[in-house]
Amino acid sequence: MSDYNDEGSLLRPLRALSFLGRPAVTEPLEPRLAAEGYRGFHLNEHAECVGCSSCQKICDNAAITMVEVPELPNDEAKGIRNLRPAVDYGRCCWCALCVDICPTGSLSLSKEYVHTCTQEEIDSYFMLPNETGMHGTFYGKGWQKTETSDLLDLQRQEMGERPAELRVDNFDEIVDGFTPEQAMAEASRCVQCGMCHDACPTGMDAPEYIRSIYEGDLEQAVRWIYQSNPFSHVCGRVCTHRCEDACSIGVRGTPLAIRWLKRYAMDGVSHQRIQEITQEQRAAESTGHTVAVVGAGPAGLTTAWDLARKGHKVVVYESRQQPGGMPRYGIPEYRLPYEMLDRDIETITAMGVEIRCGEEVGKQVTMEQLQQEYDAVVLAIGLHLGRSTRIPGSDHAHVRSAVELLRQVTEEGTIEVPEEVVVIGGGNVAMDIARTVARLQRQQWGGVKTVVTALEAEENFLADPAEIREAAEEGVTICPSRGPQECVVEAGQLQSLRTWGVCSIFDQQGRFAPHYDEGDEQCHPAGMVIEAIGQMSNADQLLGDMLTERLEWDRGRLQVCENGRTSETWLWAAGDCVNGPDVVHAVADGHRVATSIDEVLRGALKHA
Repeated sequence: MSDYNDEGSLLRPLRALSFLGRPAVTEPLEPRLAAEGYRGFHLNEHAECVGCSSCQKICDNAAITMVEVPELPNDEAKGIRNLRPAVDYGRCCWCALCVDICPTGSLSLSKEYVHTCTQEEIDSYFMLPNETGMHGTFYGKGWQKTETSDLLDLQRQEMGERPAELRVDNFDEIVDGFTPEQAMAEASRCVQCGMCHDACPTGMDAPEYIRSIYEGDLEQAVRWIYQSNPFSHVCGRVCTHRCEDACSIGVRGTPLAIRWLKRYAMDGVSHQRIQEITQEQRAAESTGHTVAVVGAGPAGLTTAWDLARKGHKVVVYESRQQPGGMPRYGIPEYRLPYEMLDRDIETITAMGVEIRCGEEVGKQVTMEQLQQEYDAVVLAIGLHLGRSTRIPGSDHAHVRSAVELLRQVTEEGTIEVPEEVVVIGGGNVAMDIARTVARLQRQQWGGVKTVVTALEAEENFLADPAEIREAAEEGVTICPSRGPQECVVEAGQLQSLRTWGVCSIFDQQGRFAPHYDEGDEQCHPAGMVIEAIGQMSNADQLLGDMLTERLEWDRGRLQVCENGRTSETWLWAAGDCVNGPDVVHAVADGHRVATSIDEVLRGALKHA
């Protein structure tokens, strides 16, 4: 028996006892690198990943779960979530579709392929990959996205617009709008990550209406749009579209043209059919409650729209002869045709909202009367007054406010302008009035001599880059980093705007404190100087002294709680007088205030 084979010994199983207490081997003692392009365990550059969940959505095996990593940044407005993909390798088939769909390119597969689960890992099978690999030892990248495997179209469809020479002497709309082919191609770029929804102040269901556009169902797209925005024609043209800043496709390419897709859907369905679709949201019965809204701009009319479709009776008081607020009286028609604004307003009034134009609160009717006659009152007035630089000469008759002139052009159709005009300011209002004046100069003088001066460097202008580019194309001269010092007046006539070069705008504490180079002086010839440096409301005029004193204010803006309610429990406020001029934020304000009022009124019904 001496030559008996030990491998067949009955005692051999007992040798396993010698391994008790030894640590498990979970990776090869001598790493063996896989071939190029090998599909091993995942790698994820956490600093590059934005948590968009595209990898999770494309995984047919449900192998990916998005988990929160609290120490990572989370900023919905910028399109950044602190979520990262965790992989269940009991389900993963290493198809690499998650890598090929990744908008940021942060995800790849490594050359690492061996791992033995510890006892703690057996229960979950989930691994949270980062850039170092499964075991903290980087084995090198295997499968990576290539031009041929990349599933994304990174370049947006270019929006057609009329050339400068055909638009500078008229107020016809500049942008052409998408063709069906362009809209289909643009909608196909969407990965349905929902980053745009999170960034939108109104929480618009952009992924859903984009999917409906791709499927060719524009009526369904309109249904999705009107879930959260009654000013969809307006926002399809002049929204600040911060949702596009959050678009995950924009990390490596150009973001989806979400605003233009909204416009395409709205323009593709007849006005009558849109009104029929929106009536589907109308409450079957009236609650019997009444609400007064002061101001027929986006915030006020959104509040009215929401309350009306919930069954409340709403009356809107508007001091001007036409509703629309700042979109009508502050945005030129080449950007927003007023016919489209009228369509939005007609859809709102079809919901049962009553608008009383030409009734100025503070004159024809007081706030105290509204308090007595209605169950709730909403203050939703715009910023119709311009701020002044208060530099020497700014009190001259030919130094004008941008918002005042834009309103005058809307009401009168045209105004007389001098041959040379200088605009102070670098925001969208400055560009709007500069481009408006340029058109009037072309009509009246045959050429454009409009100059825009601003404190900021051009790359730091608050205006949309497209607005700046289009203004320059139309002949407007942009003079950045110039600080206004004096409106030069000689013998009672305005001659020029004197400016100094700007060295800095803010001090070390971040406070506004411009510092100038007095040796860098320029005089810009001007028969008119237009100030576009900010706006304010005339709320104190319509509220009256006693109510104004009882309310809380901060730098001219009314202070409200998170649901828009003021310190006076019967009064809510929304829009520009609370948050500043921005259509989409005004719409969001309207939703918030309407929700709060509805809850209060329905609570009163329950206790009646």
